[in-house]
Amino acid sequence: MKYDLDPFDPEKLRHAWHQRRLSGEPIDRSGVWRFRELIPFVEPRARIISLSEGSTPLVGTRRAGWWAGPVHLTIKHQGSNPTGSFKDLGMTACITRADSRHVRRVACASTGNTSSSMAAYAARAGMKALVFVPYRQISAAKLAQALDFGALVVEVGDTFDEAFRLFLVNSVNPFRIEGQKTIVAELMEQRAWRPPDYIVVPGGNLGNASAIGKGLRELKELGFIEKVSRILVIQAAGANPFYRTLEADSPALIPVCAPETEATAIRIGHPANWKKARRVLEWSGGFCESVTDGEISEAKRVLAEDGVGCEPASAATVAGVRKLVRAGKIERHADVVCVLTGNQLKDTEYIMRHRSATKESGQRLCVEPNLDALREALEAAVAVPA
Repeated sequence: MKYDLDPFDPEKLRHAWHQRRLSGEPIDRSGVWRFRELIPFVEPRARIISLSEGSTPLVGTRRAGWWAGPVHLTIKHQGSNPTGSFKDLGMTACITRADSRHVRRVACASTGNTSSSMAAYAARAGMKALVFVPYRQISAAKLAQALDFGALVVEVGDTFDEAFRLFLVNSVNPFRIEGQKTIVAELMEQRAWRPPDYIVVPGGNLGNASAIGKGLRELKELGFIEKVSRILVIQAAGANPFYRTLEADSPALIPVCAPETEATAIRIGHPANWKKARRVLEWSGGFCESVTDGEISEAKRVLAEDGVGCEPASAATVAGVRKLVRAGKIERHADVVCVLTGNQLKDTEYIMRHRSATKESGQRLCVEPNLDALREALEAAVAVPA
């Protein structure tokens, strides 16, 4: 989508956006609608369907930054959104647009996060949500969210791509992209309008990369920023069609027919937004990398040591940074922002599966309900080796 925006003074608008953070108005409490001048597709008197999404934290890391580079690594944690993922930024825009058009039913295909987000915003708007998901291929937590918000869930096929053919409030929807692009304005505001060297995102259906690229381009053209961050997309090795396509310099997508990775949020073999994402990488000077499930698991562990929890797909970003630094494609001590797209609680089954017997016995104690037994167990558990 393109707009014919009226000329404005970037400094005055920066001030207005900042002042709205102090407002008690629901529209101003949203980290999407606070930047509404960038998404002027909604009529002034339209009802805004919002759950106060956005306004997510920018968190510095020490251990993860050193492990990945060393680089100056900060985390833009989208898992802090109302339903626990970045999908809420696009969904508030999309459902608001649908409501303005008197739509009463919405549908999507999903690996999990889109379904829970759409179900929540549809419930907020009084709409009925229909969700298509791959059969037994999404986490129980994400499925539970969609059901809890009242969605009708249809399990079909073995992959997202099979479910997607039935579609439709997914990231190909232009209003989703419009909402998601506001993460860039919020990120730049948090950084005093100084773009990082790199913005790193996990790559599934590639709507996020497309949205961030669009947001950067618009801020640059409107005079809010002077330079553009390079956008990097990280895919899981078992679901990396975009990476394969770029590596082969193929004009056509090289799909993965049976994608397989434990990072279920990006387990997509035929991403709908690959052409947009390709243009974004070419424009920003970015590139794509692929990491194994083992590398993702290690990155997730290191993030947890910094007190930062996320679902596996999010950790792919940090794993990718480490790999790219070692390959000489990211310079040491670079200024890097990794976008973590989903909350740690989105896939608790993954956490429990990846716990070794030694780790489990060292962190979970079973004791008799008396003080002597408790004292003995705790003394053994926390004893400092000689």
